[in-house]
Amino acid sequence: PLRPTSSFRTRHRNSTDMEHLELNAVIGYAGSVVDGIFLLPDNRSMVYALGSTVVKRDIVDPKNQQFLQGHSDKVTCMALSPSGRLLASGQVTHLGFQADIIVWDMETLQIVHRLRLHKVRVESVAFSCNEKWLASIGGQDDNSLVVWNLETGKAVCGSPAANETCHTVKFARRNEFVIVTAGKLHMRVWDFDLANRKVRPVDCNLGKLQRSFKYLLVDEADEYCYAGTSTGDVLKVNLRTKLFKHVGPKTRLSQGVAAMAWLAGGRMLVGAGDGTVAVMDSESLKVERSVTLDGAGAITALALHASRQVVFVGTGACSTYLVKTESLEAELRSTCHPSRIHDVVFPVGYSDVFATCGAGEVRVWNARTCAELLRVQIGGVDCLCVAFARDGRAILSGWSDGKIRAFGPQSGKLLYVVHDAHVGGVTAIACGSGGDKVVSGGADGSVRVWGVTAESRVLLGSMKEHKAAVNSIKVDI
Repeated sequence: PLRPTSSFRTRHRNSTDMEHLELNAVIGYAGSVVDGIFLLPDNRSMVYALGSTVVKRDIVDPKNQQFLQGHSDKVTCMALSPSGRLLASGQVTHLGFQADIIVWDMETLQIVHRLRLHKVRVESVAFSCNEKWLASIGGQDDNSLVVWNLETGKAVCGSPAANETCHTVKFARRNEFVIVTAGKLHMRVWDFDLANRKVRPVDCNLGKLQRSFKYLLVDEADEYCYAGTSTGDVLKVNLRTKLFKHVGPKTRLSQGVAAMAWLAGGRMLVGAGDGTVAVMDSESLKVERSVTLDGAGAITALALHASRQVVFVGTGACSTYLVKTESLEAELRSTCHPSRIHDVVFPVGYSDVFATCGAGEVRVWNARTCAELLRVQIGGVDCLCVAFARDGRAILSGWSDGKIRAFGPQSGKLLYVVHDAHVGGVTAIACGSGGDKVVSGGADGSVRVWGVTAESRVLLGSMKEHKAAVNSIKVDI
């Protein structure tokens, strides 16, 4: 009979071990999720969304991470209960399927409830003040408001949220039976009738104003609700009379208001779509002071520390900042690629650093601390592949404009460019052991060998056997 060889048994044993590899650390943050960062009550830990995972991380030690895994697709919204004991996260799924809401116990990091009713996407979730109820809004294909019982994990009641798309939901701060929803051209205050298992809406009278609302913030006394809009202003609406009272600031914040939080003394912290963080007076709705975080993208999350002296700011460019609320001094705390990562590579024989590449940039990371060491950015083109030179003196990269670019590994300085290396982009790259040869593969299926010296780059040979893009090259020259 045929018997497996020793080499086969070794490979099979190794492949079995690979299935049980534990996730050690993650570099990243889903900046597109509104309210995607929360500080836990111990003020030592934070939770944030990343793909289909929710990450609990120590604020000081970024490698001290725990992972809440249960979603089958990207997390789209999150909410932390007032006590910090529970966390709710919603997801998106495929067309025609129901999207899950998962309620997590933040002490044990276990799933308490899995709530399934909304179609395709969960847009927003919110806890009641006593943590008995959870309100959720479905996405564009669903657009319904559902109230869930957190003791049983069952839906209590539901209703179509509005004729237009609904974007956000909030409970009142003191009244468990008042819910506020808002979205495109509407804002509604709902009465949650538990006895009859119904929710009854009253449309807020906004006068002649027509706005698309992106964020809601209710004051401590449940007297007013402040609504951030896509046009960059904030509306102040009386929750008792459902009447619009005031709008501001006079000079609107650029690209809309996407996040809001309360500061001491009746002031609000407001995040705008252009990366501006502003302190606003809740009475006059005037901006007292502001700062713009360059290259940050939209402000999507504001997580205040218990002292209210600092706030963690999450941005659409997938970076996080620590901002002092008085001086608005900003410190970059973490960063990652805001879009698809095309390649990742370690230097030969060295595992303390690695390089990644994506849309318009190459980054070098410290593998032990997860800190970014170097970033090289070139606008308008994608970096499709990256490699370290064997002697460590250069970082080689292939780009969508058909060029090979080499950078200094510490300075990021451009060392040389090989123009028109491939038609359609350079999709794979590798370096010879002597450092004087570079092998590249292109989107056209060609493989080319280049002689590299300090003065010149010369084409030594070209081969064309592949019928599609070359994805990977390994060399022994």
